[in-house]
Amino acid sequence: MTATPDAMRAWVVGTPGPITTAPLRLLERATPQPGPHDVLLRVRACGVCRTDLHLAEGDLPPHRALCTPGHEVVGEVTAAGPAVSGFVVGDRVGAAWLAGTCGHCRHCRTGRENLCPESRYTGWDVDGGYADYVVVDARYAYRLPDGWSDEDAAPLLCAGIIGYRALRRADLPSGGRLGIYGFGAAAHLTAQLAVARGAEVHVVTRSPRAQELARELGAASAGSGEPPVALDSAILFAPAGSLVPTALEALDRGGTLAVAGIHLSAIPPLDYVRHLFQERTVRSVTANTREDGRSFLREAAKLRPSVRVTRYPMARAGRALEDLAAGRVTGAAVLVGK
Repeated sequence: MTATPDAMRAWVVGTPGPITTAPLRLLERATPQPGPHDVLLRVRACGVCRTDLHLAEGDLPPHRALCTPGHEVVGEVTAAGPAVSGFVVGDRVGAAWLAGTCGHCRHCRTGRENLCPESRYTGWDVDGGYADYVVVDARYAYRLPDGWSDEDAAPLLCAGIIGYRALRRADLPSGGRLGIYGFGAAAHLTAQLAVARGAEVHVVTRSPRAQELARELGAASAGSGEPPVALDSAILFAPAGSLVPTALEALDRGGTLAVAGIHLSAIPPLDYVRHLFQERTVRSVTANTREDGRSFLREAAKLRPSVRVTRYPMARAGRALEDLAAGRVTGAAVLVGK
């Protein structure tokens, strides 16, 4: 076991409220110790996800007091429990959103562990990566592809994985037309995945910088209005329920909309003929399975998508969330550990 300090720095979610009230607090805490199935990671990088922002602002109710956010963690194993297999001290390991499941309910038994009623999540139910060290159940950790920097690998662990699942849920036909609403961390990775699979991608976002990035990454169109063609599938990444009718109306007959966010503002009333008739489908996306994560990381290792990262030192976690809330981040924000 590698020696670790007795105490560490950790950001925690304090009183929820608008981001301008600085909902993050920096504390000194005892360095956690791994249990039998756990690894202790020294955090080298941690992605900043919009889910962290929803938690900090109170859109998502906290599951425990003074929880440390962060679920796109790249770290080095400094200690491992006696039941851990597959990881040893010194390995680079990724920790993602899904932190644990019961393993025996009917959802877990049928490959749908993302729907487990007892599922736990990194940075919500258990402390996450906005800290010097984090404990992770090794059974839910990932070995990361070689050749990625820590900062570039971090967004793969949620933005990449949830985008991968959202693309599956969107039921995009081969060579089909995909609409993407909102173009942040997950969307800019998902678009590249879809283009590589032969899709025609159309991006809807208000940000001129995001529109430029979308076109650079292979989108057939990028603008703030409706797509120029009828869509076979669409993914809503923006947490705006007002866009659900808009995206459904843009679908061709038989099209599918996948709503990818954990939080969504209110959805306006739908008109059956305009939005749902002709066998249009709307689906939610709930977390991910470990197989989603493994499959995406294998595909990413072959595709090598471009990851656009804005780096922040760990000491400026609050500023990173502030910039994300204000729309000042293009691509993904990542906290860099010491």
